[in-house]
Amino acid sequence: LAGPSSVKLELKEDLCFVSRQAESKKANQKLQTQLTKDQKRTKKQQPGRNPKTERELLGELYADKAYLEKLLQDEDLMESSTKEGIKVADLVWSGISYLDARSEFWQQQKPIYARVRERKLRQQRWIRDKKRKPAEVGRYIVKSMEDIDMLLTGDCPEESCKKAEHVLKTIQGWSEEEVPNKNELIGNLHSCIGNAQLAMGQLEAALQSHRKDLELARQNDLPDAISRALDNMGRVYARTGKFQEAIDTWEEKIPMVKSSLEKTWLFHEIGRCYLELNKAKVAKDYGEKSLQSANEGGDAEWQLHATVLVAQAQGK
Repeated sequence: LAGPSSVKLELKEDLCFVSRQAESKKANQKLQTQLTKDQKRTKKQQPGRNPKTERELLGELYADKAYLEKLLQDEDLMESSTKEGIKVADLVWSGISYLDARSEFWQQQKPIYARVRERKLRQQRWIRDKKRKPAEVGRYIVKSMEDIDMLLTGDCPEESCKKAEHVLKTIQGWSEEEVPNKNELIGNLHSCIGNAQLAMGQLEAALQSHRKDLELARQNDLPDAISRALDNMGRVYARTGKFQEAIDTWEEKIPMVKSSLEKTWLFHEIGRCYLELNKAKVAKDYGEKSLQSANEGGDAEWQLHATVLVAQAQGK
């Protein structure tokens, strides 16, 4: 190009249109036709199309149009001419006019909303057709649950919570054919999220997560999951100082307890809550139950905890 101004091209995609124009000298010579003033005026009066819509219509050519429109701002360049005598402004307007005509054509051929809908349908078909093998599902679930537990025990509750939420969203998008125990697994993930939230000090959020676990467990008649949810809800209540709510929750769990060690812990925690409420006699009774279970299980550490609880209740 001849003239006082030069254009710095930084992006590779900016060169697309110009390089195509330079491919053939013969093609350049055919661009002698200039736009009339009326055509330019009409172009300027056209309402601007939404950039997102235009990008959708033009695809890779959108960068060309953006580049040409940027050139229009350089007045010196627009007044210059090529070696063949073609005015740069006319070249630029010709290119923009072509791209506009192309986008109008595609707009008429198929509206944007129709193409968006078709793309979504294709994605849905791909998801539906991509059958997940039971072994793959099983490996994903086991690995994910191990990671969630490892992050929590490794003092990374925030990462554990994020991982559990991601896995929960993934599982919810799968069919019950792919995940036969889907509801049970979803409840377990709510439990994991609740434990992580408790570790982060988000007590109300943790309580809501464990309530979701309990609700799913009751709906699907899952005794072990009911016991787990009651256990966790009691922990949250105790942490927030709602000792009577913790007692009510844990006492509902008592008939579901199976091992001596779990009884030892549960009786001890209930007794501790009664002690906090200054109900020393009941606290002593639960302390003695905890000690008996600890003796049955042969757990020396919990024998000590239970004995201390009994002594504190006697002191009261």
